Amino acid sequence: MENAMITIIFMAIVGAVIGGFTNFLAIKMLFRPYNALYIKKWRLPFTPGLMPKRRQELSKQIGVTVKNYLLTPEVFQKKLFNEEIQSTVLKFAREKVEGTFFTNEKTINDWLTQGGFDQLPDTIEHKVDAIIEKQFHTMKNTLSTKSIEALLPANVHQVVDRKIPEVVSYILDKGEEYFLSPKGEVTIKNMMDDFLGSKGSFGGMIQMFLGDSASIVTKIQRELINFLKAPGTKSLLVNIISQEWDKVKQQPIMNYLEEVDFASILSNLQNYAKKELNIREHLNKPISFYWPQGNDYAKNELLPKLVDRGFKEAESKLEDVLNRLNLDEVVREQVDSFPLEKLEELVLSIASKELKMITILGAILGGLIGIVQGLIVYLFN
Repeated sequence: MENAMITIIFMAIVGAVIGGFTNFLAIKMLFRPYNALYIKKWRLPFTPGLMPKRRQELSKQIGVTVKNYLLTPEVFQKKLFNEEIQSTVLKFAREKVEGTFFTNEKTINDWLTQGGFDQLPDTIEHKVDAIIEKQFHTMKNTLSTKSIEALLPANVHQVVDRKIPEVVSYILDKGEEYFLSPKGEVTIKNMMDDFLGSKGSFGGMIQMFLGDSASIVTKIQRELINFLKAPGTKSLLVNIISQEWDKVKQQPIMNYLEEVDFASILSNLQNYAKKELNIREHLNKPISFYWPQGNDYAKNELLPKLVDRGFKEAESKLEDVLNRLNLDEVVREQVDSFPLEKLEELVLSIASKELKMITILGAILGGLIGIVQGLIVYLFN
């Protein structure tokens, strides 16, 4: 009986050692060896370990599982496109807009400088100069190539033609008024004296023959007034002015502006435009100066619409984006590139207790099997 107990205990210990070692070896063979072992050209069985040997299949299957069951479009939609996230984004955007754009601490010029557009005022002024110069040269070319008649609208021609008789009447009335005035009498006398004086002795003789110049001035004045009042005078002046106006209309305006200094006019126009625009002064003010209601509009109208539209667009494109990302390929590549040593360390660190329990369980089962074998041997003997 004593020998039987020793045999059973011995077989239990051997079974426990074998069971525990077998499970321990099986666990190790999940990862070890990392590479195949060879004796000459013959590869040892069970090398490399299970994980290194099936690594590509495992990484591919993990990638497919992650794509189809873990990181699906529904998961992203649930986690990223819910009302809580949307409210958080909207709140963040409002705070940023209010504290960044609609603040008096930064001017428009500061924003331009921060964005690398510090030369924008100079650029705008150069652009204004170029536009004015271009339009100025276009205008000069038009004035040089087209006649006054072509440039003026038809209604202007009608107005001018209608005004010529009125102008002639006005001139004649003013002429009559002038020659009837004391100043007009002096002018007539001076003109008569100058005329007779220019004729030398002959003029002096005529002046002596005519006698008192006052009576002559009166006669000349009366004849001038009669001439100005005569109907034919007005018709004559109207015809003359109309004919001259017709000649003028056929000429380009530049023919009458040949001595004009256009370079100084262009320079003055450019300087005036830049002075009125005052680009630097206008840019040296904050956005809120030009748009006082901008902050309220951005927070209450613009941003809610933009965020809502952005979420809807992102949600509609989510599936296409995930397909383009090829998550299964990304996971497969990452698993393939992950060092086996780190993978083994990770698995063992997570399941160390369970793996130890498996080893112990193998030893217990081996010990029980040893006891059963010992009992069977004892019974048969």
